[in-house]
Amino acid sequence: MGVPKRLTEQQIKFANLLISEQGRMTATACAIEAGYAKDSARQAASKLQNPKLFPLVVQYIGELREEWQKQFEVTFGNHIAELAKLRNEARDKKAWSAAVNAEVARGKAAGLYIEQKIIRTGKLEDLSTEELELRMKQIIDDYSPILEGVEFEELKEKVKEPPKKPQ
Repeated sequence: MGVPKRLTEQQIKFANLLISEQGRMTATACAIEAGYAKDSARQAASKLQNPKLFPLVVQYIGELREEWQKQFEVTFGNHIAELAKLRNEARDKKAWSAAVNAEVARGKAAGLYIEQKIIRTGKLEDLSTEELELRMKQIIDDYSPILEGVEFEELKEKVKEPPKKPQ
């Protein structure tokens, strides 16, 4: 009976680099870093990821990928716990803003906050008389400090007057 097939050090290094540097290094760069010759690294990287040619390497890559996904998996529980940890660290350093932000993020993740945006489109002509008067009153209230020399009551009367039709 023969010796069971095992992964070589180069194959293990290639697989580890491929998973740990995913997105930062190409498979070819991982093969070169693992010690494969530069002129044939592209072919080596391709072959090493082929399950028909190197089933043990492909299986090992799959196991590593699954292990990494479990390690960095985002679940509700660990997300909330991590935010609490960040909040506590910020609180210990008296970084109140960071602590508050972490706590708000925890609240949002838990569904305690609801962000609501209302976007209204349309023209002033589409508003009812009451809505238009309310809008004008709001504008007067907001900008009355910059309206010098105009009495508030006088401005209110002007708003209520029907607009003059152009001749």
